[in-house]
Amino acid sequence: MKKLMMAFVIILTALNLNAQKADRTKPPKLSPPKSLQLPAVQEFTLTNGLKVYLMEKHQVPLIQLNLILKTGSLNDPDGKEGLADIVFDMLDEGADGMNALQIADEIDFLGANLNISSSLFTSNLSLNVPVSKINDALKIFSKILLKPDFPEAELIRLKKERLTNLMQWHDQPNEIARVAFNKLLFGSHPYGRAEIGTEKSIKKITREDIVDYYNRYFLPGNSFIVAVGDIDKSGLEKLLSEYFAGWSKKGKVEYKIEMPENVNSGKIFLIDKPGAAQSVIYLGDIAPSRTTQDYYSINVMNTILGGSFTSRLNNNLREEHGYTYGAGSRFVLRPVAGYFIAYSSVQTDVTDKALQEFFKELNGIRQAISQEEIDRAKNYTALGYPNNFQTVAGIAGEVEELVYYNLSKDYFNQYIDKILSVKDEEVKSAAEKYIKPDKMIVVVVGDKSRIAEGIKKLNLGKVVEMTVENILGKVPEM
Repeated sequence: MKKLMMAFVIILTALNLNAQKADRTKPPKLSPPKSLQLPAVQEFTLTNGLKVYLMEKHQVPLIQLNLILKTGSLNDPDGKEGLADIVFDMLDEGADGMNALQIADEIDFLGANLNISSSLFTSNLSLNVPVSKINDALKIFSKILLKPDFPEAELIRLKKERLTNLMQWHDQPNEIARVAFNKLLFGSHPYGRAEIGTEKSIKKITREDIVDYYNRYFLPGNSFIVAVGDIDKSGLEKLLSEYFAGWSKKGKVEYKIEMPENVNSGKIFLIDKPGAAQSVIYLGDIAPSRTTQDYYSINVMNTILGGSFTSRLNNNLREEHGYTYGAGSRFVLRPVAGYFIAYSSVQTDVTDKALQEFFKELNGIRQAISQEEIDRAKNYTALGYPNNFQTVAGIAGEVEELVYYNLSKDYFNQYIDKILSVKDEEVKSAAEKYIKPDKMIVVVVGDKSRIAEGIKKLNLGKVVEMTVENILGKVPEM
C-alpha cells in the first residue's frame, strides 16, 4: 500500500509540474482545419430528360428533395416585372382540385415542410420529409408542380399583398436602400429591377400571363432535382420515375444576359427620410461572376474586410467608434457578374463620420494586409465551411450550387485545402482588383436636414439628393 501511495504522489507531482510549464498567457494554437470527406454526388436521368443528383446521408431518417427550375425574375417580360415572383407564389395556392388550406394541412399531417421560392436566375420547390412519408409527400409535391390550378381569387389576393408590401417599403429605410442600391448601380439592366415588380407592372399581371409563363419555362429540360438523405439511388429513381416521368413537355430554355455596368460610378445618393433615427449606408460596385478564378482569394480577403465579426469594418464602426451595432461586406457572385456591397445602419448624427471610416477601411484593405490577418481569415473560413453541411437542407443547397455552376465533382472535399492554399499575394491582389472606393456608388437613406451638410464636406464624390418616391414611386393605390 505504501508503494502505491508513493507512486500516486509521484504521478501527481509530475502532472502539477507539467501544468506549471503550460503557457496560459495566450490561447492554445489550433490544429489545422481538416478536409471534408463527403459521399460522392450520384447522377442519373429520368426517361423524360430530367436530371437527378443524389447524395446519400443515412444518419437521420430524413430526405431533402429540391426541384430547381432555371428560370426566375430575369425572364419577366418588360412591363410585367414581378411575374415570376407571383407564378411561384401561386403554385401551392391550388393544385389538382386541392385548395391552399388542404395542401398545407396534408403537408403538415405528414410532418413535412414545403417551401417554394424564386430568385433572379433560378426558382426552387423544396421538400423536407421523413423517409417513411416520402411517397405520400411526393404525391402532393408532384400535383403542385404538374397540375397547378392558379385560382383567380388567389391571384387577386397576392397582387394586393404585393401592393401592400410596396406601400410598407416607403416607411422602411432598409428596403428603400436595397431597392435604390440595385437600381442605381445597375440602371436599366435586369439586375436593377425589384423582383417583386412595381405598382404598374403588378396591376397588369393576369392569370393568362401566369399560365403562359408556366407553359414556357416549366420543362424537364429546364430543371434538375437535388436529393439528400436516407435513400439509395435505386429507391430514389423508382420513386421519381413514378411521379415525374410523365412530365413530358419538350424544350429547353436558353437565355442571354449582357454584362452589367456601374452606371453611376463615384456618385453619392442621399435619399431623404425625414425623422429617421438612423442612416442606412450601402456602398458597392460590380463584381466578377461566380466562376471567377479569384473566388477563393476573394473569400479570404472579404473575411478580413467585412465578412466576419472581427473584420476591419465591424471592428472600426462598432467596437472602436460605437457608431452602429454592426457593419460588414459581402460579394454576391452570379452567373454573369455580380456585386460587392459594404453596409451598416448608423446613428444619424455620425453619418458623415461613419462614411469616412468606411472609405478609410476600403482604401486601407488595398494598401496593407498583415500575415496574421490572412492566416486568421483562412482558418476562420475553412473552419466555418463544414457548418454548411450540418443538415440535409444545407447540403442540398450546396449541391444545387455545385450543379448549377458546373463545379468539379470533388469541389466540397477540396474546398478547405483550396482556401488554406490561397497565397498572400493573391489576397492582396484581390483587394486591389475588386475594392475600388473611387468607383463605388454610395447610397445613404436618412434625414437629409441633419446629414447632408456633413456628407458634402467629406468631398467623396458628387452628391445627388433624391426622395423616396424617386426610388419606389408614389405610394400604391389599392
